[in-house]
Amino acid sequence: MDSMHDLDIGIVGLGVMGENLALNLERNGFAVGGFDVDERKRESFTRRTMGKQARPARSLAELVAGLRSPRRLLVMVPAGAAVDTVLAELRPLLAAGDVVIDGGNTRFTDTQRRMQELADTGILYVGAGVSGGEEGALRGPAIMPGGDARAWPLIQPMLQAIAARADDGKSCCEWVGPGAAGHFVKMVHNGIEYADMQTICEAYWLMDQLLALPAGKMADVFADWNKGELASYLVGITADILRHTDAESGQPLVDLILDTAEQKGTGKWASQAALDLGVTAPTIADAVFARTVSAVKAERVAASAVLAGPETKTFRGDRGAFVEKVRRALLAAKVCAYAQGFQLLRAADREYQWDLPLATITSVWRAGCIIRARLLEDVRRAWARQPELANLLVDEHFARVMAECQEDLREVVATAAMHGVAVPAFMSALAYYDAYRSPRLPANLLQAQRDYFGAHSYQRTDRPGKFHTKWN
Repeated sequence: MDSMHDLDIGIVGLGVMGENLALNLERNGFAVGGFDVDERKRESFTRRTMGKQARPARSLAELVAGLRSPRRLLVMVPAGAAVDTVLAELRPLLAAGDVVIDGGNTRFTDTQRRMQELADTGILYVGAGVSGGEEGALRGPAIMPGGDARAWPLIQPMLQAIAARADDGKSCCEWVGPGAAGHFVKMVHNGIEYADMQTICEAYWLMDQLLALPAGKMADVFADWNKGELASYLVGITADILRHTDAESGQPLVDLILDTAEQKGTGKWASQAALDLGVTAPTIADAVFARTVSAVKAERVAASAVLAGPETKTFRGDRGAFVEKVRRALLAAKVCAYAQGFQLLRAADREYQWDLPLATITSVWRAGCIIRARLLEDVRRAWARQPELANLLVDEHFARVMAECQEDLREVVATAAMHGVAVPAFMSALAYYDAYRSPRLPANLLQAQRDYFGAHSYQRTDRPGKFHTKWN
């Protein structure tokens, strides 16, 4: 590979994700160039691609010069200012018809801005959500591209070749829409991921705190759950984690990990977007807040010596039956989290007129990504049957699932509350379900309060119009 203009695609940013995506592309028959400002990463790329259809570049200019026309570049640098820096350097090197793909966890509003800034250049900009972690990047991630539709025929063969494939053989990469649709869809995926992880953690915590099950026993429970309706990547890895022992102490490694969780911001962005668009997504938001409260470890330890709780945490019921109730509660909470995520997608679709293909998006999530789960095939069928479905909860299949599981969710939430075990995602999922199924809510009093102190007016049930009352 010494001739000029022989590269099919250039990768900018050779961290773990960028390097693994490059190897994935090369394995699927594409000649790849790579550049990173970090010389050590360029050297790693050189070692790992030795003898393959790949070569490093010493500069962006050298990388671009080696690309076939129209030139295609995949940017895999940290979201934010780094992307703007790369685009500023690339802009004078590219021509109309060239394609730039941002494959990072970029906030969708930044993607919208960058598309506007490039509009008069003819450069085709794509915001692509990529999910699957470093192993997915190497073996097959789920990819959610969106942006300038003229770019899709130029990148479709590459992206679909490296993407994961669902059980039916379909590629987990499809065009999701114009503008910032790709990064918005990935943001919602991550919001659901936050909720999914938190509900799994709460199921684990209930078995730990109320039943005192050892980690190995809980590993067996999760492994068994992974054979049924809850089968998913996250449930599967939870079983693996709980079974892993520390080499030095012989204790379950999970018991030695400090209970403070970090985050990169996508769950927060999803919650902020829900507030901006007027979407009810409490389980996603509470999953974010669960991480923030975990971060104040010292405060929690101090508070535990001051704040009162229930007198006992001893569970006196049927332990086996309770584990089964937790399983069904987890399934119900998971359905509620998916419902909230898709409500967020539908609201964004109305706001930005992206024409999001919800069944297709669900199909893309069936393999490769972090939230891949057996349940997603049922979600895909729901959107395929009724593209204008008001809410996933009212789909006939999921309405039946919730009817079968809601009593267990109630009992698990009540048991947790009575024993002082925090399960915010379970609680918010139940509240979301009950609020959505309620034909009447106390918002009548709330609106009266607003009218009382702010003259905001209200509507009546017996006649149309807006009304204001002098309350005192």
